[in-house]
Amino acid sequence: MIASTTSVLKSEPHQLSHPKYRPDIDGLRAIAVLAVIGFHAFPTLMPGGYIGVDIFFVISGFLISSIIFRNLEEDRFSYAEFYVRRIKRIFPALLLVLIACLICGWFEIPNEYKQLGKHVAAGAGFVSNFALWKDAGYFDAAADQKPLLHLWSLGIEEQFYIFWPLLLGFVWKRKYNFLTITLLILGGSFLVNVGIVHSHPIAAYYSPLSRFWELMIGGILAYLTLHQPHRLPKKTNWLPVAGMAMILVPVWILNKDSAFPGWWALLPTVGAFLVLSAGPAAWLNRNFLGNRAFVWIGLISYPLYLWHWPALYLFRQLFLQQYLTHAQWVLGRVCTIGVAILLSWLTYRLVELPIRSGSPGINVTYSLAGAMAIVVMAGGLIYTTDGFAYRLSPQLAGILGFDYAHNSSIGYRMNTCLLEAYQDQKQFGNCTSYPPGKMVSDVLLWGDSHAAELYPGFQTAIGASSKLTQLTSSLCPPIIGYATKAQPHCKEINDYVMEWIAKGKPDRVVLAGLWTDYDWKQLADTVRRLKLLDVKRIDLVGPVPIWQHSLPTQLFLYARNNKSQSTIPDRMSYGLDPRIPIMDASMREFAKEIGINYYSPYTILCNADGCVTMLGDTPDQLTAWDTAHLTIAASRYVVSHFTE
Repeated sequence: MIASTTSVLKSEPHQLSHPKYRPDIDGLRAIAVLAVIGFHAFPTLMPGGYIGVDIFFVISGFLISSIIFRNLEEDRFSYAEFYVRRIKRIFPALLLVLIACLICGWFEIPNEYKQLGKHVAAGAGFVSNFALWKDAGYFDAAADQKPLLHLWSLGIEEQFYIFWPLLLGFVWKRKYNFLTITLLILGGSFLVNVGIVHSHPIAAYYSPLSRFWELMIGGILAYLTLHQPHRLPKKTNWLPVAGMAMILVPVWILNKDSAFPGWWALLPTVGAFLVLSAGPAAWLNRNFLGNRAFVWIGLISYPLYLWHWPALYLFRQLFLQQYLTHAQWVLGRVCTIGVAILLSWLTYRLVELPIRSGSPGINVTYSLAGAMAIVVMAGGLIYTTDGFAYRLSPQLAGILGFDYAHNSSIGYRMNTCLLEAYQDQKQFGNCTSYPPGKMVSDVLLWGDSHAAELYPGFQTAIGASSKLTQLTSSLCPPIIGYATKAQPHCKEINDYVMEWIAKGKPDRVVLAGLWTDYDWKQLADTVRRLKLLDVKRIDLVGPVPIWQHSLPTQLFLYARNNKSQSTIPDRMSYGLDPRIPIMDASMREFAKEIGINYYSPYTILCNADGCVTMLGDTPDQLTAWDTAHLTIAASRYVVSHFTE
């Protein structure tokens, strides 16, 4: 009879039987981790390298299911020993990386340290996927600003380690078939995956419900290996070659804009299944995956996965303000990966191996679990104290601790009148205000998020006497025919706006966008079509000031470099993008040539002494909350200075 799920940890747990060691599995781990590192360090060279995580899922599903299936059937499974082994395998390297991040994070700005504290707590609690899922959105911090972004996959694996043994214990007690339950979970999870990958891509990426099928593929292989080995290939060399091709091809044909996991995830996961199913004797497994170099990388693959992303993050932070050539950036990344490999080898030899091969006593397990609990509390403390913001002046602490993203998402009318990249025109809702009395004019605000940022300003400026409509979508400029993988619905959205204009006949159309990201001269066709529709007035809003970092971060860096100055400067030239005044002048001339009005936020906010940073004494009076988006206060200020 199997051990109860409520069994306590014993000082001498049962000896679980484990699958025989296969060097080719470590070789496959090496392929997986190298793909992920390649994607993170050189995304243009290996744009689909993130599929390495899916290979890890299949390997974990295979090995863990093999252990559980066999030991349950032999009536020797111990939940105590299973979780002790998981703790001794996973906690040591993870603790080391999390503690290192907490130490380095002290030198970050408080709001970034606050975010790090949350992600450290989530990582130590193995819920990183849920934390990142909750945070994800257009105004969320960029991926390269999250040093623990990669722990989402570890969260899913840990959730699998909790869920799967408990479910299989229940199944075994009731004498249900392991293969049947594995197939049912695989099918259900895969259907969730393909069902939401387009409508809810973030959920599809981070949810265990849409990812467990990948681990179940490994579970299917584990069952076949134990009970139906005759169904697996015998002395077949072409099958693992085909599987390896299925793994490697997506590394180059997929990219960050691909609908993933979805159907695409079948390539690396089925490929891993084919490679593993061929066994260690197959030629590719024996001679390629089983060679000493790949096996060595596979042995350190877990700490290498943990170390590489924080190392790359630190490199970016240290050299972000340096004007490095492309060759210098490449060399820097290569050296950074070299450092990560060294740290991983040291972690493996000095931390992982001694703990895993040491005494099976329970004291080590309790110590590791206690240390992880302390890390969770430390991360929580950093988060609740706003990254120990008391270290800074009250004014700067208030700026760095203010929730600008939430404030602006409401002001910009996110998800209803400012669509995210995955939303189409059908998601527009209640985007027109209807004045109660006589209407003076009918105004349409059209463009990307930098058009949406003007909505609070126009709402105040034109008052309740005019009808104001906001039809904006992130990453989608008001350029007819514009299409990009990052915004798959942009062309249809702009076509919809033109149809809306043809029917609604607004008096005034305001065009705005982050013009540094587009060929703004293509606006000529948009203007031509608007004139054909007899739009009375067309306004083009030029570029806003762009800061090298977010403005709060830029102010922190300025204060750190100018310790003698205790207050925030009203204007600042430190960290401004030098392209903007040149672009502003060119767009002004362009607007004059095609006969439309031109408004310049840059001219309103900036002069020879720099650009305005604060419009008042409170944090909400900052002019920009990231590198370029206007705050609500700045929106009202800028639009109030738009002259007729």
